[in-house]
Amino acid sequence: MGRRPRFTTPLTRLRDTLVKNVIRPLDVFSPEVRLLIGFSLLIVTTSLLLFTNYSSAFYANYKDGEVVKATVVSPSDVTTIDIAETERRRDAAREATRPVFFLDSTRGESSAQSFQAAWDELRMDAERNQRKPGEWNGEGGAAVARVIIAHRFDPEALDRLTALIREIGEGYIYDDSDARHMKQEIVLVDYRNPTAQMIMPAPQTRMTTLNAARRNLELRIRNLGGWSADEKTALYSAIAPLIKPNVVLDQTATAAAREADASKVVPVRISLKKNQVIAREGDTVTPAMRAQFDAIQNSGHAGRPWQRLLGLFLLVTALYWAAWKFTEHRSTSTTLTLSKERTFALIGSAILVQTVLLRVGFYVGSSVAAQKLNAPFNDPTIWNFAIPFAAAALLVAMLVDTQLAFMTGIVTALFAGLLAQSGMQKSVYATVACAVAIYGIGRYRERQSVTIAGLLVGAANAVMALALIAYAEQQLTINTILLALACGFAGGLLTAIFTAGGLPINESLFGILTDVKLLELSNADLPVLGQMALRAPGTNQHSHAVGQLAEEACRAINANPLLARIGALYHDIGKLAAPDYFVENQQGSNPHDHLRPLQSAKIIISHVTYGMKLGRELGLPKKIRDFIPQHHGTRTLHFFLRKAEDEAKPEETVDAEEFRYPGPKPQSQEAAIMMLADSCEAAARSLARPDPDNIRAIVVKIVDAIVSDGQLDECDISLRELTTIRETMIHSLTAIYHARVDYPGFNPPRLTGPLAPLPQGDLDSEERGVLYKRASEVPISKGGEVEDEAVPQRVAKR
Repeated sequence: MGRRPRFTTPLTRLRDTLVKNVIRPLDVFSPEVRLLIGFSLLIVTTSLLLFTNYSSAFYANYKDGEVVKATVVSPSDVTTIDIAETERRRDAAREATRPVFFLDSTRGESSAQSFQAAWDELRMDAERNQRKPGEWNGEGGAAVARVIIAHRFDPEALDRLTALIREIGEGYIYDDSDARHMKQEIVLVDYRNPTAQMIMPAPQTRMTTLNAARRNLELRIRNLGGWSADEKTALYSAIAPLIKPNVVLDQTATAAAREADASKVVPVRISLKKNQVIAREGDTVTPAMRAQFDAIQNSGHAGRPWQRLLGLFLLVTALYWAAWKFTEHRSTSTTLTLSKERTFALIGSAILVQTVLLRVGFYVGSSVAAQKLNAPFNDPTIWNFAIPFAAAALLVAMLVDTQLAFMTGIVTALFAGLLAQSGMQKSVYATVACAVAIYGIGRYRERQSVTIAGLLVGAANAVMALALIAYAEQQLTINTILLALACGFAGGLLTAIFTAGGLPINESLFGILTDVKLLELSNADLPVLGQMALRAPGTNQHSHAVGQLAEEACRAINANPLLARIGALYHDIGKLAAPDYFVENQQGSNPHDHLRPLQSAKIIISHVTYGMKLGRELGLPKKIRDFIPQHHGTRTLHFFLRKAEDEAKPEETVDAEEFRYPGPKPQSQEAAIMMLADSCEAAARSLARPDPDNIRAIVVKIVDAIVSDGQLDECDISLRELTTIRETMIHSLTAIYHARVDYPGFNPPRLTGPLAPLPQGDLDSEERGVLYKRASEVPISKGGEVEDEAVPQRVAKR
């Protein structure tokens, strides 16, 4: 057949990677521990997503000077702190706090002594080295040294200069950068005695800036006699750096004093009574109003986030626990496509993704509204109608079960209420959207079902949006109505988009076989089905006939008719390995007439093992592959076994297990029906005249044989359902093989014996192998299987 195309996709490869790298490492734990780990991760992640600072349904995003759009009434008694006003008063207290300055009263004396020390050092250096003038150890450098040396170190000059330094340096001098603090009273602390403090009023009038002190020094030096201008400049350059601030700001003490005064400010409290009118429609927003709006909005949130997170964690845990118990109950009351653990994993992941969509949706709605200035476009509650609230519920409804989907919808609606600023209103809106999405469509039989559901949700959303706006007593202007309708309908479309995107992902990740996937597998253009029609036309026709029988029988007992019909198309794909060895594909001699019974049995049985191998290579879903071994179960090829025993020599022992199909027995209602339909269709096709009596006799015989052989012991099927299946197959086979009108000259001759062949050249294209006149003559094994291949073929080739 060459290289066989697989039914795999990037999603199936992603699933295999996740199973290998995430699921398989967890196999070291018991199932209970794995469930607990997944449950814990789900709760923690959801709690973090739901954690917000919103604690009230009230929301008002006003600025000073704007007009109130609707009357604001306090919903309850609210007592809280006006943080903004309290902080404003504390800032004022900080500004009024007296700055603390240190006073260094020795600064002038130390500067004078520093100048005198440099003078004496220069003089002594000059006396030791008369040929080379000494160096000035201070500002001014060599120019100052030359001036002092030129005046022969005049003691009187030294006294006048040091007296000048003391006079100017002992005044109150502060740095120019501290001038802004001198506009108010200051606290002056003596450097030598920190406990001695003095409050100095009007410090600017009693103190001098550093620049002013140095300008005064420059003026006094210019008035000195006996010095040239250049010499005076040199002296100024040496003395000016010695004039430094002796009143210095103590930043640490000042900051501590300010915080101490700020802490003495009594917090400003806002006290509102229930039903108290805060602002009326049309009022101009003031700072006091905004503070009251904030108080209502933040009511119940006392700045304890860990306490809030703990409460949220307990709420989410309770909701997920309820979801798990309902899933557990539902799995016992009905047959789900997945185990209860995998079903809960799908529901939990859907709720988690839905919570992410809710969080993003509310954020986007608030961001869009914040950028708008005019009503109603600046109202985030209207933009939030566009959030796809029903995506998770619709996904679960299409993949698992409607009741579990509604439970999913309730949980996501409650989460929406926790996230939304309008609380209960959004929960009601989300609940209605989920109900319409779940019950507005039937089974998921085609991709457009999602689109139809999205349109229905959009229409319901639009109506609910107008209802909630009216309930909130908002003005129903044209713009408000149009925006609400548009957002509601957009929410429905987004629901369809996200659901359509999530369906194939979850189908692949959880191995769910939906009706849409089954219908895709029924495409006759698929290579394996094309090969079946070309190389094994009899098997292909048999598969379609079995599918028709199985579908009707499944429908009669409320099993999955589509699964049975599609499973029938693939149940015999293993016959592609050697189609001529199966009676339905033979048009002449029987190859088994020339083989030993064991060889024939191995060829017949190999169509099961090869079919399983081929199904895995093609990537067929497991539920479809299961039909390949289970439609034969563990039955024995009795006729080949008996033939081998007859041909065996006396000393030879025939192993019956070599003539047995590998199994397993049917595990589902659909597989059991497939086994029955496969044998009944083959037996009915072997009848020369399949009248109602012969059909009933042969169907009853096959059903009794299969039940007696214990092939249905491992599937959930009752005797009442078995009776219904039997009668449905009798009716269907009777309808298929109804009596035909004889057309003289166009009908083949009648059979005259139980194994009488048709004349050469008259073999019907739909009739393969041997035809039997009576039902009792059809070779049915003890396991209810027709073994035409074991009967010598006496029908001539065409």
